[in-house]
Amino acid sequence: MTEVSPFPSGALPLHKPVVVIGAGPAGLTVGNILRAVGVDCVVLETETRAFIEQRPRAGVLEEWAVRGLERRGLAANLLERAQRHTECEFRLGGERYRFEYHRLTGHHHWVYPQPLLVTDLVHEYADVRGGDIRFGVRDVRLHGLDSDHPVVEYVDDLGEDRLIPCDFVVGADGARGVTRGLLTPDRALVSRHDYGIGWLALLAQAPPSNDCVVFGIHPNGFAGHMARSPDVTRYYLECPPGDNPDNWSRDRVWSELQQRLGANGAPPLTEGPLIEKRVLDMHNYVVEPMVFGRLFLAGDSAHLTAPIAAKGMNLALHDAFLLGDALVAQLTKGDSTGLTGYAQASLGRVWDYQEFSQWLSEIYHGTSSGDPYLAGTTQARLRRLFGSPAAGLAFAEQYLGKDPEY
Repeated sequence: MTEVSPFPSGALPLHKPVVVIGAGPAGLTVGNILRAVGVDCVVLETETRAFIEQRPRAGVLEEWAVRGLERRGLAANLLERAQRHTECEFRLGGERYRFEYHRLTGHHHWVYPQPLLVTDLVHEYADVRGGDIRFGVRDVRLHGLDSDHPVVEYVDDLGEDRLIPCDFVVGADGARGVTRGLLTPDRALVSRHDYGIGWLALLAQAPPSNDCVVFGIHPNGFAGHMARSPDVTRYYLECPPGDNPDNWSRDRVWSELQQRLGANGAPPLTEGPLIEKRVLDMHNYVVEPMVFGRLFLAGDSAHLTAPIAAKGMNLALHDAFLLGDALVAQLTKGDSTGLTGYAQASLGRVWDYQEFSQWLSEIYHGTSSGDPYLAGTTQARLRRLFGSPAAGLAFAEQYLGKDPEY
């Protein structure tokens, strides 16, 4: 993070109040919030528009997150097209255990694949609200973050070096982005937890085989079933960390899914071609304090939750709502309260979701751990979950997420 001016002699480039790095849900939502009140900004993205609109990612949105999008005029397609889920199902020992969380809480989940949300957000930002978004950039460098006049330097899609002086930088370019890489140990505390397991993430060109999310808890390993659309289903299979996806043939994948998700009274899974197959090593991390001079981190740049509890996209939107509103207050009213309190407001929810992810992992993976003690505690937790209304309500509230007002 150099303080040396990158400007050559001569005219300065056009100033922008905010530069957003990364066109995922967090960065695009911040951009849309700014454009809604006429604040100028630039979004920089390394990939093409076509790529980000098709990249497979998460698909579960919590009700409060959808309400936050709706209040900002960003949920019209979502509310028309998304599936509403009100319960989930655990499968263990050949039996099915239905968990009706809507009945306990009055709240539900929405299933809306992230590529569809990103497509909506890009369209609203660039095509409707006239936002400036630049695709195919590379070699992004940040200067003067500890000053009042930061500068973002990058190489555009034509190979030309560009400079943007600005007031604030939003780092929303993910776990492997440039903003995450700037954070040396002397500037940031990175708390990390490795689960020591992998998940084989699969997309199948096949309709969902159940009307809700299914969690298979099996001695062979965890398995998950999550609808993505009427014709596409997301599956997960527990596997060794670092496993090679090529080790999993189509026949092996479907054999394990049928076995791990099989239960009395459940029809066989509807099989189909596998259109995605990759191994995710399960880990979480949290970067603190999330603010470094004029750089504000959001989404996976600041914290990562493994897909164990389907919290990642929701946390990204939580950051975006907080940060977008705070930047608007600062830039339109001179009110710095939101920016000053941004990290603290975000991290409260981040750590809640981290803890729940870890707790849920112990249920998912206890039976396959090879440790009879962990297998026994898994059984005890599930008995309590289905036998105690108080325990069921506590789980439902964590599963659905806290319900702030936006």
